[in-house]
Amino acid sequence: MAIPAPGDNNDWLQRVVVMRHGDRIDQFNDLWTRRAERPWDPPLATDGFERAWSTGRKLRRIGFPITRAVVSPFTRCLQTASEAVSALCAVVNDEVDLLTVETSKGVRINPCKVKMSIEYGLCEVFNELAMSGYRPKSTESWFPNISDLQDTLPKGTIDHDYDRLLDEMPQFGETVEEARIRYNNIIQAIANMHPRENILLVTHGEAVGASVTFVERDSEVFEVDYCGYTVLERQVSMGPTGEAVPGEFKVVSKNGTDGVQWAVLSENA
Repeated sequence: MAIPAPGDNNDWLQRVVVMRHGDRIDQFNDLWTRRAERPWDPPLATDGFERAWSTGRKLRRIGFPITRAVVSPFTRCLQTASEAVSALCAVVNDEVDLLTVETSKGVRINPCKVKMSIEYGLCEVFNELAMSGYRPKSTESWFPNISDLQDTLPKGTIDHDYDRLLDEMPQFGETVEEARIRYNNIIQAIANMHPRENILLVTHGEAVGASVTFVERDSEVFEVDYCGYTVLERQVSMGPTGEAVPGEFKVVSKNGTDGVQWAVLSENA
């Protein structure tokens, strides 16, 4: 993306897509949790892979280029991001060709189109209820190390220079409200780190909801479908010494059209 020169008085629009992961396997297969080594970290079901790929195809036509994706460390989010980004980066002679493909398997991509990073700050609400009552033993960790997690993402897409906002998982036992505040802070911080890029954040349902309620203060989100997403937009200006001066975000996605529904609570609305 071209960077305006100081003094050009150029403004540009930055968009952030905040997306929930796809269908998780433990919602369809009760036996999976009993047999899993890490039952707090379910992968996608088959439908989840297909939905994530389909959503990535949809994002190809969203009207602006997405050049960066930042992802929660949970397996379902890594797999969702891999499918969506592969769809964004797919190399095809005709867009119609993508309609006959159900997942990224066998699809050739241009990994230079979207750079990917893993961010602990985008993780699930970190408490016992959200983890379905499971947690590691004292000698175990929640996740493999970052390099192993990165290996699950499309080859060539990793941004090794990304400066993570959280170097480890949040304090276990946070409340939903504390998690929503975390999500809002992380979304803002990632956008501020990359003000000249449009960004895809692949995360969890509460984060998608927080992206609405912290912008639309008199609203309440009551449904976030698998792979549902919101689109935030703000104007960014060039400061006198060339620095980016961002404005306030607004929600530009339409209520109910992209798998997210909310209600406006204000009496004046």
